[in-house]
Amino acid sequence: MSAPYGLILAGGRGTRFWPRSRRASAKQVLTFFGRRSLIQQTVDRLGPLIAPERIWILTNRHLRDTIVRQLPEVPARQILAEPAQRNTAPAIGLAAHILESIDPGAVMGVLPADHVIGDPRAYRRLLRPAIRSARQGDIVVLGIQPRWAETGYGYIEFPRGVQAGSGEPLRVLRFREKPDAATAARFLRKGNFYWNAGMFFWRASVLLDALRKFLPATAALLDGLPAFGSRRFAERMGETFPHCENISVDYAVLEKSPSVVGFAAGDIGWNDVGSWNAVYELARRDAHGNVLLGDTLVEDSKGLYVDAHGKLVALLGVKDLIVVDTPGALLIADRHRAQQVGDLVKRLEKAGREELL
Repeated sequence: MSAPYGLILAGGRGTRFWPRSRRASAKQVLTFFGRRSLIQQTVDRLGPLIAPERIWILTNRHLRDTIVRQLPEVPARQILAEPAQRNTAPAIGLAAHILESIDPGAVMGVLPADHVIGDPRAYRRLLRPAIRSARQGDIVVLGIQPRWAETGYGYIEFPRGVQAGSGEPLRVLRFREKPDAATAARFLRKGNFYWNAGMFFWRASVLLDALRKFLPATAALLDGLPAFGSRRFAERMGETFPHCENISVDYAVLEKSPSVVGFAAGDIGWNDVGSWNAVYELARRDAHGNVLLGDTLVEDSKGLYVDAHGKLVALLGVKDLIVVDTPGALLIADRHRAQQVGDLVKRLEKAGREELL
């Protein structure tokens, strides 16, 4: 029985973390907590269960060299730059093709590169039965017990009476899209709706068969690729991958498959770190609720997140602000509107401000 493989998806741009997150230094390679970047922490917490030499990473051409430098323990040939952004279904299908070509019985976990998990041991206790279930042929998802009525996440509906952290596979009744506020509140009250954390487990062959059934055009393109290690693999991947459909694995496979199972996580300290406000909430704050990084002078101010270096930042009589200073750009934002920082990046793209992207 072969050990599992880990696929870390690291191709996102993290636009809501502008101006620190840029194409060549996106969220997943940035350091917010401690001395290790988010992707380094992802590999660290998997280590006792999935060794670095069994980890594969899909990223983009802007980030690959940085990730190779940050993760010398992961073989460089296993850190691949996608030829084009085509969402998670083609990306995961590509990785499944690679793994099946080198290990026909491969079991793979699909994991985001940029989440925080406060209790890695509890997380690994959840992963072990998930991997066992995947080894038996199941399509497996992880659900996170919701702590509030979140409208920014998709939800997994489990049977009523679900017990968080039980370690038993549960039938997934259906997947729910990001709800409005009233629906999210109803999900929270019911108790059997869990956040979809974007973590999946399956045999590579099971995922490929599902793609052949539900996404046949993309599956045919991936099936036409040579085995990984072939001299023509990189060339053919570059020619083929951009023609794959741009669709998430949730839409392409999970929502269509009749037999998905899930594991209901208890409190493992999961956070997708989706905005500067999330970083603020996770960071250690002073008596006035401020997170102050760099040389700051603060008077009669509270609820601040300040990340600025190289100059004194003085703040007087303000509250609930984000201040992030970089050599090329300064962000000042209402902390409660942090999700909208990505809209500023869209405006910069329209204006052709490539030096700021």
